[in-house]
Amino acid sequence: MRVIRYVKDSRAVLAVVTDDNVVYPLPFTDFMDVVREAKHHQMSTFRYIQTFISGKQGIEKEMAELNLLVPIVAPEVWASGVTYEKSREARNYETSEKIAGQETCYDRVYNAERPEIFFKSTAARTVGPNAPIYLRSDSNWQIPEPELGLVITKEGEIVGYTIGNDMSCRDIEGENPLYLPQAKIWKHSCAIGPAIRLAETVEDPYNLPIICRIYRNDQLVVEERANTKQLKRRYDELVSFLMRDNEVFDGTVLLTGTCIVPPDQFTLEDGDRIEIEIPSIGVLSNPVKSLTQQAVANKS
Repeated sequence: MRVIRYVKDSRAVLAVVTDDNVVYPLPFTDFMDVVREAKHHQMSTFRYIQTFISGKQGIEKEMAELNLLVPIVAPEVWASGVTYEKSREARNYETSEKIAGQETCYDRVYNAERPEIFFKSTAARTVGPNAPIYLRSDSNWQIPEPELGLVITKEGEIVGYTIGNDMSCRDIEGENPLYLPQAKIWKHSCAIGPAIRLAETVEDPYNLPIICRIYRNDQLVVEERANTKQLKRRYDELVSFLMRDNEVFDGTVLLTGTCIVPPDQFTLEDGDRIEIEIPSIGVLSNPVKSLTQQAVANKS
């Protein structure tokens, strides 16, 4: 069972999508309201939602036909780094401080007790399905980072899974790790969606395939695959470090790191399209736009 948000008559509608792809609108505006009400009624979120859709008829349109929004207006998006071996290799390749035979900061954090957790995005900087992802104007080496996202409560309970795109500037972070915030955070540098899969309906979150496809001029130029079973950390471990001495808000999304890195010579260009798929959640698709080109378009 998945939860989505879409536009109808200029307003946002919260809905559930069953496993047979029938869409049922819900009498709520936010997913976390559903979670809280389910707890109030001492029911699981899945069972609580069923009380609203049992015996009802879904809408005529399928999910793919709807104008989808971010499935949750996450007050904050955080991210985890170097949680996969592939990520460590990529960070080591790009860093200017790599010395043969010596450990880098990426080697150390990969094996450390404390994981890398960093702030990624606010609600205003986060986009949903089919909305443009922007390229940073002062970077020449930019890539998507396909990731599984955890939707958590303020107590740190994982209540859902979504797809995240943690856009990254490899040249900026590679020049100096202290430039990480600039390599990760800018306008529309984060996308989540297209849906939230209820955590209780996922049999094994450590065995989820992730596929990333990048199209240029409608031609497939990158296709990479991975699986969350390659993750070095545990989800509850990552959440616990985020929660330490921190105020976390209901509906926060924590991205869990990437195991997919495009070839080292590849960089995104204006007009590309990124697709990230986790089959049990859906496909997060976003066009790529240059901030410079966008600024020109806004002035004309």
